[in-house]
Amino acid sequence: MCGIVGLHLRDPDLEPRLGDLLTTMLGEMTDRGSDSAGVAVYGNPDWTPAGSATVTVLADLTDGLDARTLATRVGDHLGREVSGRELGATVLLTAGTDPQTLASAVRTALPEAVLVGLGSELAVLKGVGLPLDLASGFGLPGASGWQGVGHTRMATESAVTPAGSHPFSVGPDQCIVHNGSFSNHASVRRELARRDIHCDTLNDTEVAARFVAAQIALGAGIDQALAEMAGVLDGFYTLLVSTAEEFAVVRDPIACKPAVIAETDRYVAMASEYRAMAHLPGIDDARLFEPEPGRVYHWRR
Repeated sequence: MCGIVGLHLRDPDLEPRLGDLLTTMLGEMTDRGSDSAGVAVYGNPDWTPAGSATVTVLADLTDGLDARTLATRVGDHLGREVSGRELGATVLLTAGTDPQTLASAVRTALPEAVLVGLGSELAVLKGVGLPLDLASGFGLPGASGWQGVGHTRMATESAVTPAGSHPFSVGPDQCIVHNGSFSNHASVRRELARRDIHCDTLNDTEVAARFVAAQIALGAGIDQALAEMAGVLDGFYTLLVSTAEEFAVVRDPIACKPAVIAETDRYVAMASEYRAMAHLPGIDDARLFEPEPGRVYHWRR
């Protein structure tokens, strides 16, 4: 059992409140997953400044080096200034280039580091511990942005580590969080490896994230990528998938994992349970519904 939350804002007046609203949503899902937690925030001007790229790495896998030292090492390889910021178990590295170029420089300069997010709009923050403690350490309550995704984990498929926590972000500005399990993830992982697509963890959700990212890289839209995934990965799941433009929800054809969507003129919200959305402004007038089995729901910025 895990908890999923997401908030896609339509009203720019709500953007300064994104982190505060998302923090409360995350906290309400603590009893669905208290092992670890994480968030992905789109459009925060401090974490992802306009005209730059940001890569997230895990701080506990960088030989104890501080964020400034990591940034200097990457900057030396990139040939331009890189800034570094440590937030909880993660370090954000930012530079005025594109995400893939920055990620390549990080992999060269810090071969021991695990990249857990990259993009020009996206910052990924995750770690082990209680969701609200982690959110406070990230500074999430004061963060602005136009879209946020969060997850509280009760581990069933792999170790309780920062790398094994959600969200999983393996393509530029892409993010997946998951409640459920994939029964054939090991065989799909091997098939991906034969295509030179490798996972950093033993987590089943990372396999889904790698598969969807590969489909998008081949030119698929998010609906098509999720349809292809549903034809390959077996299991019970609710997925929330986001990009720099999109926010999508899909459940497996049996749909035994809970999900509720709230839609208003000001936002689209999704959560494993309604109580995570009960504090949202205007929730009493929202269109509330349970996603149908096997159907992809998709909103665009």
